[in-house]
Amino acid sequence: MESMSSPLLAIEVSRLDAGRAELRLTGDLDFDSAPDLIAAVAELRRSGYRQLVIDLAGVGLCDSSGLSAFVVAHRSGSDPIRLVNVNPILRQLLDRTGLAELLQLPPAVDGDGVTAVG
Repeated sequence: MESMSSPLLAIEVSRLDAGRAELRLTGDLDFDSAPDLIAAVAELRRSGYRQLVIDLAGVGLCDSSGLSAFVVAHRSGSDPIRLVNVNPILRQLLDRTGLAELLQLPPAVDGDGVTAVG
């Protein structure tokens, strides 16, 4: 496991088996830190990791630069990235911008663990 970090965002990378890796983000994903995520994804793709999971449980703020970073990461490989532990505010932003569909996010889940039907 390795870590990359900017003052606002820490990225912890876990290389799993068979070309899978997880990136655990903690902090703010914004104009200053989005390039760090893009660089981390690019490095993993160059190393042969195709299936990437981005864990957003620790992300407080995500602005348009962060959303753009998800699109760049998504387009950088043949397999789509997977976003997990998306907070409700970010989920709403992804839904409104159409990125939830592009990034193939599963349906939103409410507090009881029940899939919300819209």
